[in-house]
Amino acid sequence: MERVAQDEHGPAVADHRQGAGHRTVRRPDLAPPHGGESRVGGMAAADEVKAAGSAGPVRIDAWIWSVRLTKTRSMAATACRAGHVQLNGERVKPAHTVKVGDEVRLRLEGRERIVVVSQIIRKRVGAAVAVEAYVDNSPPPPPRADVLAAGVRDRGMGRPTKRDRREMERLRGL
Repeated sequence: MERVAQDEHGPAVADHRQGAGHRTVRRPDLAPPHGGESRVGGMAAADEVKAAGSAGPVRIDAWIWSVRLTKTRSMAATACRAGHVQLNGERVKPAHTVKVGDEVRLRLEGRERIVVVSQIIRKRVGAAVAVEAYVDNSPPPPPRADVLAAGVRDRGMGRPTKRDRREMERLRGL
C-alpha cells in the first residue's frame, strides 16, 4: 500500500510492507511546479485559456464544442457532416481548421448562431471564458411563447388529422 506524504521538499511516497520497515521514496513527478504550493480546486480562468493554447491548428468541431456552442463534440461533428456548419460561407467537414477572424455559422435546434472567431481554444473551458473566444453576431432567439404555440398537441389526442396538420404548418409559417 502506498501513501503520499508532504514535507518541505515536496511530496514523497511512503512504502509500507511487512518486514520492510518504513521507507520513504522521493517522487519528482509528484513535486509541485517551481517549488511552490500545489493548487487545489483546478486552474484559474486565465490559466485555462493558456493551457487550452492557441498553438497549432484546431478542428472546427473541436472549437465549436470547446466554446460551448454544442453540448458534445460528437454533436458538433454530426452537425458538420450534415451541412449545418459553414465557415466563411462554405460548408465544411469536421476536420477543417479554424483561424482567428473566421465567421462560423451553426444551425442547431431551429436556431442559427453566427459567431466570429476571436480566440483559438482547443479544450473545453468554462462558460465565462468561452464567451471571450468569439464575437456573437447571431439574431436574437425567437420568443419562447411563439415556439411553444407552434404545433403543440395535448397528450392523448391521437394522430393529427389533415386539417390539424395544415393548422400546425400555418402556425409554423411553412
